[in-house]
Amino acid sequence: MLMASAMNWRKATILVSSSILGNCLLNNITKELLPNYSQSARVRYNSTELNLHRNVGFIALLLNPTYNNSVFMALIIQKFGGTSVGNLDRLQHVAKKVAQTRAQGHDVVVVVSAMNGETDRLLNLAKAIQIDPDPREYAVLLTTGEQVSTALLTMALMTLGCPARSYTGAQARIQTDNHHEKANILNVDCQALRAELAAGCVPVVAGFQGISAGGEITTLGRGGSDTTAVALAAALKADECQIYTDVDGIYTADPKLVPKAQRLDRVTFSEMLELAGSGAKVLQQRAVEFAQKNRVPLRVLSSFQDGPGTLVTFEAGSKEPSPVTGIAASQREAKLTIKGLGADSESMTQLLTALNAIHVDIDLFNQQANSAAQDVNFTLLRDDYARAHTTLRKFAEKFNASALIEDMQVAKLSLVGVGLRSHPAIIDKLFKTLGTVGIGIQLVSASELKVSIVINEKEIGHGACALHTAFGLDSATP
Repeated sequence: MLMASAMNWRKATILVSSSILGNCLLNNITKELLPNYSQSARVRYNSTELNLHRNVGFIALLLNPTYNNSVFMALIIQKFGGTSVGNLDRLQHVAKKVAQTRAQGHDVVVVVSAMNGETDRLLNLAKAIQIDPDPREYAVLLTTGEQVSTALLTMALMTLGCPARSYTGAQARIQTDNHHEKANILNVDCQALRAELAAGCVPVVAGFQGISAGGEITTLGRGGSDTTAVALAAALKADECQIYTDVDGIYTADPKLVPKAQRLDRVTFSEMLELAGSGAKVLQQRAVEFAQKNRVPLRVLSSFQDGPGTLVTFEAGSKEPSPVTGIAASQREAKLTIKGLGADSESMTQLLTALNAIHVDIDLFNQQANSAAQDVNFTLLRDDYARAHTTLRKFAEKFNASALIEDMQVAKLSLVGVGLRSHPAIIDKLFKTLGTVGIGIQLVSASELKVSIVINEKEIGHGACALHTAFGLDSATP
């Protein structure tokens, strides 16, 4: 069943009898939930459909409490990750879940990732031929993974008697810029998908991919299927975008690293952006940004067990926020040090410009300067380092740097929470906690909602558990 706290109830069909309609206070509208949304509802009374339009957040039709025959219909985007469709048994399980949602009367659009491990397998094949694969052919190759799972899931739905039709990113008209490896979505033309929904069909869309204005296949980067789902939800004005994974929501930390991690009932978009950007694997950061910008109701659920999951919301809970909501860990970091760089600002400007031109983002950053030279330390994703290596070498030579040192044995821990704004002692407690357990901090960065540190990768689990306990998250109320 749908969770009311996240529903925008774009449309509702309520079957009522004459006596019940007389008892319905149809003009009594509540703004308790989603107060910023505008939507319409329709009531079917004795086979006559009546349209109700209300410019308020949530339409509550106060029915006779003894009457239970009410059906709310919504448009839902359901996205299933690689683990959820990792083999044929799991894929058929997903098909049953989708068919069940549709049987409840809801319109459903499905987005799927490639089967678990398939993208890595394809990437390894490419690298066996080209160490640095051609970007265009990289995109052509990797997008086949999602096409396989899309076609198989569509077939599985058909065998259940559920009308379905598969779509590639291009067929779904997901239009992007020209970047083959980390493209940005520019527009989604939903005409074809709307026609499928109107015909009672479930569109199954391949995630992670789109098409440029020039007809080139593009990819949206790692985790890009989340962004596909959110983009479709925004374009179709869906009532909820549900992200199904192998965990039953968003936790205070990665349960694989921190056994005492607690599931959160809700988390704000601001916090989720920081968690996703700091290494939490449940949602892609760009997907969260897209959802926040377009006000898409977002919920994280498990493919394998029922439950409410975690709602990503604009509002914090009613309680006073804890200083720390969660701890994110990233083991995908690389630390680079450029030594003996000129102390002028031009060198740093050109470094950032060069990396931006190849779509490589710098994360943590630190300068150690004297009057003549400076050492620059920064982190970036290991996946990006291979692409950035040539650019960094050329840069170091151009500015006569004395050395370019790389360290692939680092990890990042981040404390995230809206409560950090009013707790300046957080960093002191963080240093003391890790110092007590003998963990050294190599880099640190602090912002309004996040404090991040770089440590040795071997100490990531130990450090995460120590901080989780120190900041009272072991027994946090989910």
